Amino acid sequence: MPIIVNLDVMLAKRKMRLSDLSNRIGLTLPNLSILKTGKAKAIRFSTLEAICEVLDCQPGDLLEYVSEE
Repeated sequence: MPIIVNLDVMLAKRKMRLSDLSNRIGLTLPNLSILKTGKAKAIRFSTLEAICEVLDCQPGDLLEYVSEE
């Protein structure tokens, strides 16, 4: 998939665990785990906004496009 999710990188930079983020944004740990591992097919803007607010980052810090060429 050409979209790479860098949630694990941002969590490490902020010294935060996935479970802490889950509690702060009100999303279940399994759903966040699916996003973190890159297995998610979509993300709601409201979820992206909440993650960016808690991690103090921009959407571009979390999502990266890589060409498949």
